[in-house]
Amino acid sequence: MENIFASVPDAFHHEVVDELLNNSSVRVERILSKGHSSDEDFWYDQAENEWVVVVRGAGTILFADDREVHLHAGDYINIPAHTKHRVTWTDPDVVTLWLAIFYP
Repeated sequence: MENIFASVPDAFHHEVVDELLNNSSVRVERILSKGHSSDEDFWYDQAENEWVVVVRGAGTILFADDREVHLHAGDYINIPAHTKHRVTWTDPDVVTLWLAIFYP
């Protein structure tokens, strides 16, 4: 048995991504952020769909069409494959814990 809140550091220099599950049909990642954001010239453009929920903390996702979505604990969003997006802000004072599920 594992716990999604286990081994969450108080401070870290880079975003932490832990793969929790990976099989032929789904990949689940726990992502930890604390004041982290994507580089200004970087866009995620993934071949898979991504369903993401903020379990704790808060973050902002910017889409290439200039749509901006602010997510707080409990908020989730589905991002279709090849929808360009990036993280522009995460709470600098609290570890933001994202749960991302990637699927075909």
